[in-house]
Order: sequence, then C-alpha cells, then structure tokens
Amino acid sequence: MFQMARYSARAVDLAKSIRIVVIGDKGTGKSSLITATATNSFPDNVPPVLPDTKLPLQFFPDGIPITLVDTSSRPEDRGMVAEELKHADAVVLTHAVDRPETLEGLSTYWLPELRRLEVNVPVIVAGCKLDLDKNQVSLEQVMSPIMLQFPEIETCIGCSALKQIQAQEVFYYAQKAVLHPTAPLFDQETQTLKPRCVRALKRIFILCDHDKDGALSEAELNAFQVKCFDAPLQPNEIKGIKRVVQERLPEGVNETGMTVTGFLFLHALFIEKGRLETTWTVLRKFGYNNDVRLADEWLPPSLFKRTPDQTVELTDVAIEFLKGMYMLFDTNGDNNLRPQEIEDLFSTAPESPWNEVPYADAAEKTARGGLSLDAFLSLWSLMTLLEPARSVEHLICIGFQGKPSSAIRITRRRLLDLKKKRCERKVFQCFVFGPNSAGKSALLNCFLGRSYADNPGSTTDERYAVNMVDVPGSAKKTLVMREIPEGGAQGLFSSKESLAACDIAVFVYDSSDESSWKRATELLVELANHGEATGYEVPCLMVSAKYDIVSSQISRQASTKVTQDMWIDPPVSISSKLGDLNNLFRKVITAAQHPHLSIPETEAGKIRKHHYNRLFNRSLMVVSIVAAVLAVVLAAYFAYVSRESASD
Repeated sequence: MFQMARYSARAVDLAKSIRIVVIGDKGTGKSSLITATATNSFPDNVPPVLPDTKLPLQFFPDGIPITLVDTSSRPEDRGMVAEELKHADAVVLTHAVDRPETLEGLSTYWLPELRRLEVNVPVIVAGCKLDLDKNQVSLEQVMSPIMLQFPEIETCIGCSALKQIQAQEVFYYAQKAVLHPTAPLFDQETQTLKPRCVRALKRIFILCDHDKDGALSEAELNAFQVKCFDAPLQPNEIKGIKRVVQERLPEGVNETGMTVTGFLFLHALFIEKGRLETTWTVLRKFGYNNDVRLADEWLPPSLFKRTPDQTVELTDVAIEFLKGMYMLFDTNGDNNLRPQEIEDLFSTAPESPWNEVPYADAAEKTARGGLSLDAFLSLWSLMTLLEPARSVEHLICIGFQGKPSSAIRITRRRLLDLKKKRCERKVFQCFVFGPNSAGKSALLNCFLGRSYADNPGSTTDERYAVNMVDVPGSAKKTLVMREIPEGGAQGLFSSKESLAACDIAVFVYDSSDESSWKRATELLVELANHGEATGYEVPCLMVSAKYDIVSSQISRQASTKVTQDMWIDPPVSISSKLGDLNNLFRKVITAAQHPHLSIPETEAGKIRKHHYNRLFNRSLMVVSIVAAVLAVVLAAYFAYVSRESASD
C-alpha cells in the first residue's frame, strides 16, 4: 500500500496488450511522435500514415505489448479513423503548440467527435513541437478549461519529437491510464474520491480490521501491506504514515490505529500525487475490476447459466446471512430498517441499489417509512430474480463470506414443473395484465399494504411489487407482481420466451365497464395463443375489480362463461377500495404451485389437442392390433414347435 506497486505479473492478467490510437489535425506531428518514441530519433522523411508500430515488450516497466496506431487526417479517411478508434484502449490526441488553431480544434471537433463515436477510453492530449513554442503560457493553463469541459482527458503533456523531449512519456502516460485510470477513482473537478471508490475502500478496510475495533493497528496495517504488496512495513514507515495522516487529518488516527477516514484520506493523497497504481493494486488484490466492481472471477457467468424458464433464488444460507445483517443494522430492534440504516448496510457495496427503479417503490413500507424483515428479504428476492449477478455481488460486498455458488440456486424448469404437476419454487412471478384504468396499479398498491386513499393512482409504466404471502400449511412464499401496461402487452407477446419465467398471469378488468372486460378477455386469448404456439403455457386467473361499483350483469355472466370455455377458474371479485385481498394473493400462489391447472385453452388449441388425442388413440389401436396379431402368430408357432417335438 505504502510502497510503489510492482505490476508486471498482475498487469498481464489485466491487459494482454494495449492499443493506442494517435489522432489529430494534419501536421501536428503524429507520425513523428510515434517514430521518435520507437527509435529514439527524429525521422527525416515520414510517410503520410505509418503502419502499426509495436513497441518492444520491455519498453515500459509493466512488460505489456503496446501497439501504436497512426491515423490519417484527411476528411475522406474519417471512416477508417472511426473504425480504428473502436479498437482503441487509449487515445493520444495531438495538437501543435505553435499553431493555436489546432488547439482550438480539440474542443470544436476532436473531443466532441470522440463522444459522438462513444469512444469511452482514456484520452491523453499531447502538445507537440514544444521546441517551436514561443509563448510563456504553460500547457496546463491552456488546457485547464478544456479538461474541465471534457473530463475524459486523463492528462496533457508537452513534447518534442525533434528534441526528444517527453516523447516516450506521452505513451507511458497513455499506458498508465489504461492500467490505472483516474476517472473511476477520482473526481478531478472536486478533487475527491468518487463514491464507488470510497465504498470499495471502506469494504477493504472492514475486511482488514480483523478485531473489528474501527481502526487498523500496526499488525493489521502490516498484514494488509503484505497481502497487497508482498512486503512488510518497517516500524519507522508506519510511524511516518500515521504522522502524515494525523498532521493533515487528526481524526484519521486514534489511539488504536488508523481509522477508515484516515485510510480514505491516504488513498486520496496517493492519487493526488499521481500514484494511482498504489490504489489500483489494492483494489485489484481484493477482486475489483476497472469499473470498481467485483471482477468476473468472483462472479463467473457460468454461475448464473439457466434456460429461459428457470429463475434464480436465494438459498437458505444466504437468507440466514441476510437475517443476521438485518438484525445488525436494525440498531433499535424494532423490525423497522430505516432509510439511513439501509444506506449504511450498502455503504460497502458499489451503490445502494434500492434507490432506483424497479426497487425504489417495490416493497411494503412500515408506518415509519422503513422496511420490515419480510420486506427486506422480499427486495433481495426481487433483485436475485431480476439481476442475480448484481444480487450476489452486493451480498459479497456487504460481508457474505461463503462461496458465491452457495448463495443462490437455479430453479427447476417450468416445463418440467408442468409435467410433474408441482412447482417447488419459493419465489413466484405473476404478470398482471389488463386495460388502462382497470385497477392493476391499485391491486399492486394493496399488495404492498397501502390503503386505497393513499394510492397514487394508475400508471402506464411497467412496475414491480414484491411481498411475502402466508400460505396455510406451508412456509411463506414470495410473490413478485409485475404490472404490464396495456401498451406493453403486444411487445411481450411478440417474443417467444417472454413468458417463459412467468409462473402465473392475472387479468384485471373493471367490472363496471364492459369494454374493460372485453379487452381483458382479448389479452387472455392472446396469452393462451402465445402459450400454445411456444410451449410456455401459463396458469391464468381473471380478476373482476371494483366490485363495490354496481357492475354490468352482462359482463359478469359473459366473463364467467369465457373462463368456463377456456377451462380456468371463474373471475375473482375484488375491491381495492374495500381492501382485504389476502385471499386473492393466496389463490395466486396456489395456482402457481400447481402449474398444470388453470391453463387456458383456445378453440384452436382444443381442436389441435383433439386431433392429437385421436391420432394417439389410433396409434394405440394399431399397436394393439399388431401386438394381438403378433401374439397369435407366436402362439401358433410355439404350438407347431410343440407338436413337432412330441411327434419326434
């Protein structure tokens, strides 16, 4: 941590090779800069565009192969330049210090063009022909406003290919920006560590604070140093580090050691002094990638491999861990995890995930605006269902010590559940269909324990609601309700696998509006057709909402007939205004647990099934006849053999 890191072995893992593309106006010295770097000499004659130049393997200390790519400045070649930029790991953008118009071109053309092409790599600005500079203004002063406008600029450096002034340094900084980028760690404008970097370093601090006293003792600092840099600290080095921190930030050191505040300050100091490799070594040693998220070796894609009709659930091991974390952060033990306590829980994760869609408003809140244990676990189940890799990453970041594979389980395929006529999932996903203003949003709000008076009204956006449902004679099940806007149903039905992970579909209609019932019926038929065509058939329930309003007798009778004709249960009548819908949610869970029941059938489906059954029965009949004939033939043969044996 406190020594300059050595990267050779680790860096090769991070980047097998680095491709640096050099761009800029005509005559700014691109080709000369490349040649001077590679040969330590100034070229007399330079071709318009150099072929790719490979620097020797040991050119820079990291020992990573580097390829320098020259580009044309001609307008007609911009397509080729754009293609090269797609494969760039870093960009060197040149301007000539003796030609102000080339400096202006950086902000008027080149940097906006990189944004337009979505080239998201570090940019090094090289002020070439430094030997011709007649101005006394430093490059930093000239570039400062441009760097504020374009934070993707990693650094700027003046150079001269003719005089061999800092030519090689240009590409050293480009390589360094690839291996140890500033942008993910440090905000140049505010001169502070970025939030995700703070969160990662805080997690590392907690992992290294073995006695959990809130400070790194000398022994813990040494263990940390050895883990990251394979070398211990000398006693005088530790004292020097603590003295530097204490002088600049008194609260960074206490009587037992370095606090988390001091730990963060020290890394900010390293970065300010250009020693990003120190912080990156620490982060990578604890499993972080260049986005300051856990690297693939912690979360291999194979861990989450599944078919479209399989889902991911938390294991009992993960749930017990989460229960323990809930109790730890629910400081007053009132079964109410307050918003700030949730923020504290996720303070060592890449972000607080439940502040964003679809999680922000997806769980039931307590009267004091917090989360009960059930709501807390429900949100984890939702995140595991929708984003299993992110869920496991956050589990690890908040302290889960087990193997990632021990935190999740892949459910059995729904098609197999259908054959076995039983579903053993603990988390069920229900798609809620229906026309606009039918009562879908009100249904989800009631599911989250919100009174009708508190409901914000209907929405035309897709949303999720998750909660636990008491099931008689069984453990609680988690139900995820996904509201499908009327306009979004068609897009869903156009995809073959869109309903593969759906355990049950609910169709809501306004019982006082006949057109609402007709549209809900149309959606039911569309889903049934989709299931029969794709094989992903889904149990269905119809829900007659707003029964507190005088309903149309025609729609009630007609809807009952439709459900009978399609072989599903009659509509369930509810009133979000009157409340108490627990019976409906239990019915949803029960139907999902028995996926072979309540599967709607269209007339076309019934005809196909009838033809199939007839063909199957005929096949059985033919097989029976053939078997009978074969039996007679065999019997005759054995009788003949028996007579022949007797006559002998």
